[in-house]
Amino acid sequence: MIAYTMVGTNDLDRATAFYDALLAEIGGKRAMDLDGAILYAGAEGAPIFCICTPADGNPASVGNGSMIAFAAKDPAEVDRLYARAIELGATDAGKPGARSRSGFDFYAAYFRDPDGNKFNFISM
Repeated sequence: MIAYTMVGTNDLDRATAFYDALLAEIGGKRAMDLDGAILYAGAEGAPIFCICTPADGNPASVGNGSMIAFAAKDPAEVDRLYARAIELGATDAGKPGARSRSGFDFYAAYFRDPDGNKFNFISM
């Protein structure tokens, strides 16, 4: 159903360095470099993840209530990926741990990238 997700950045070089290193941890790699945008791909047929400078020329900003989740194979991988994100310059938005929401149980860790976009790694 989802073809791609995209987040904005005000520093494409910094964001590219962050995501090159972080997404490599889960098999992601650059699929395409466009003018002002970098596209990352994982498994064949999986959605694409993009970072970009806003096309309208205005500063990038984060959305309140917006978040993208990256799949992890198990809680240990959530822990490792969260630690790697923090090491690369992300900020904590929720330490790794078991969570439950309305009977839906999962293990996740939340972080904000260097531009403030919110993400998590999740194992279900």
